Amino acid sequence: MVIAIGFEGSANKIGIGIIRDGEVLANVRKTYITPPGSGFLPKETAEHHRNQVLGLIREALDVSKIYPNEIDVVCYTKGPGMAPPLLAVAIVARTIAQLWNKPILGVNHCIGHIEMGRLITGAQNPTVLYVSGGNTQVIAYSNKRYRIFGETIDIAIGNCLDRFARVIKISNDPSPGYNIEQLAKKGKKYYTLPYAVKGMDVSFSGILSEIGRKALPQKATKKRKLDQEDVNELPSHEDLCYSLQETIFAMLVEITERAMAHCGSNEVLIVGGVGCNERLQEMMGIMCEERGAKLFATDERFCIDNGIMIAHAGYEMFRTGTRMKWNDATITQRFRTDEVEINWEVGKV
Repeated sequence: MVIAIGFEGSANKIGIGIIRDGEVLANVRKTYITPPGSGFLPKETAEHHRNQVLGLIREALDVSKIYPNEIDVVCYTKGPGMAPPLLAVAIVARTIAQLWNKPILGVNHCIGHIEMGRLITGAQNPTVLYVSGGNTQVIAYSNKRYRIFGETIDIAIGNCLDRFARVIKISNDPSPGYNIEQLAKKGKKYYTLPYAVKGMDVSFSGILSEIGRKALPQKATKKRKLDQEDVNELPSHEDLCYSLQETIFAMLVEITERAMAHCGSNEVLIVGGVGCNERLQEMMGIMCEERGAKLFATDERFCIDNGIMIAHAGYEMFRTGTRMKWNDATITQRFRTDEVEINWEVGKV
């Protein structure tokens, strides 16, 4: 029996999870939320994490009914992510490991998402669509690595949604992507946007620029305020959110299907914060049904960044013999998914 505690803090969420041989014992989390029209800055996000982490440690231990002496390994997000928040949480994990006299393991954030998704859904060897605020990748397992078959060549899909939310100044609570999804459900008119699939890769920056132009009229300047006629000519926020989702999700479905065909896969697993989106799951489900494949997805407890995914990936690493020297317990802001050797079984190779 192995018990692992995981610390996640790569972006605006700090989470702590405790797992025992695949059984989730605790999964607690706090989110740094900024005012409408603004994003979260690294320095302020790190300060939020420092303010919340001790309370979350106590909460996780209370919920799990586990004592520190029972924990076998301390795991933390090594990367990728924003450097100040990553560093703040890594320092806490190092301190806890030393105080409790436990080994420490740095976990790749993406591997955490994938392994947690596989654990919760039961997917064996899926084609993975990893979609979040900082990452957009299509992934499949081969020869002890999760290989990247396609990815964004500029900004991530979650970043695209977040930045459009700032353009139209909608709330960041509970998240910009969630609020865009709710508006999109009311949309009826589709506005044509660039469809930027380049081989197996995608691009979102041009789409963001174009929909920003549609949302803000060219007549508006600092010296001239909008009159009512200008406002009436604008597309509704509901229609713009609907158009944005339909376009970018169609792009993701296309490259995922192409990766499935290449790998001969009959499973798709969606992970990452954007993976909670019901419309994305619906569109991917239609594609999978047409191919005779199966779709696996989870809800916000495990899609959105959380500590339990880091605990579980660290558990898999620890039980298969991975160990880390103290001098290596650092952060890596750019930590590629395919840099990690997978020593545990992933479906049939």
